[in-house]
Amino acid sequence: MAILMDIILYGAVFFAVLYAIAHFYLRGRNLSVYDTPIPVTFDSAGPSEAANGVTDYLLERMSKPETLEATRNRFNEMGLSREFDCTFLPGTAEYDGLSVPGEWTLVEGADPAKRLLYIHGGAFMLGSPISHRPIIVNIAKRTGCAVFAPDYRLMPENRRKDSILDSRAAYHWVLENGPHGPAPLDKISVAGDSAGGNLTLCLVNWLRDSGHRMPDAVVALSPATDTTGSGPSIRGNLETDHMLRRLAAPMLKLPTWLLMWIVWATNRIRPSSKLISPLHDDLHGLPPTLIHVSTTEILYDDAKRYTNKAVSHGSPVKLQTWAHLCHVWQAFDEMLPEATHAFDEIAAFMHEHDVSKEKHPNPPAAD
Repeated sequence: MAILMDIILYGAVFFAVLYAIAHFYLRGRNLSVYDTPIPVTFDSAGPSEAANGVTDYLLERMSKPETLEATRNRFNEMGLSREFDCTFLPGTAEYDGLSVPGEWTLVEGADPAKRLLYIHGGAFMLGSPISHRPIIVNIAKRTGCAVFAPDYRLMPENRRKDSILDSRAAYHWVLENGPHGPAPLDKISVAGDSAGGNLTLCLVNWLRDSGHRMPDAVVALSPATDTTGSGPSIRGNLETDHMLRRLAAPMLKLPTWLLMWIVWATNRIRPSSKLISPLHDDLHGLPPTLIHVSTTEILYDDAKRYTNKAVSHGSPVKLQTWAHLCHVWQAFDEMLPEATHAFDEIAAFMHEHDVSKEKHPNPPAAD
């Protein structure tokens, strides 16, 4: 009996220690102070017919179990199944011993001295420059920038840190190289969606801290900013986020302390580390930044908290929100008028900060 009691006691102490480490070290500080409400920028009484069509599309696609390879192939079909009125050129970013393959997107009349680094999303496990061509081409057509998208290393076959290092290498390479080799640079901007939005914001923080040249403008679409998942919308919007629910729902069934340990083991980086959670970093001294997010996706509070904290630190960060849309709705440019609206807002922001070739009053959408 005494041995049993000792086992129970030591077990209780062990789990108490795991809980304490997860709560105070892995999860980091409480960020609810940045939950200050922000008015919806583009509100609506309910989802449009087009938005409901995208929801039906997502429910059909996301309900079918498939292998990781199959999902990656399906993502690439988004770019391969369409023809685009532009040129795609392969490129390889070479910096600090790394070689990162990627793709340049050049529209007619693009200015190779105005460059944009686009970092694709896909939960760090999916996506490529090919899968995100619909977004990249739309931005390229509206800005006239030469856009380079790195094909950074994905998990689980690579470390989470590898995507960070590849993003840094690609940025430094684009500073010195255009689509046709080494060339002078006029302006540089960085953009990304979801996981790519996370990499974008983390990159900018690192550039500031390291004393490197900062981008002239930054765009983040539905970015993941808090790997601890502490925002209320992570759970509050689970039922309305048809894009990310399948990925997030099983994880959210776990107790928070256990989830923090799993996230740490998966990424091999503390969840609240500024390496992977830009919200947990100091957000002073940032370049002009535009963030887009839907009020009904689980990453809504990631974007809202990041904006509130950055503004409180004196950084020029602007949040634009749309109601009743899916995660990274800009990818559905052929289905959603709201995607065209979002791209027009991005173009206006880029023009405002002189990082686009010219302002197009009625820019053409991607074909």
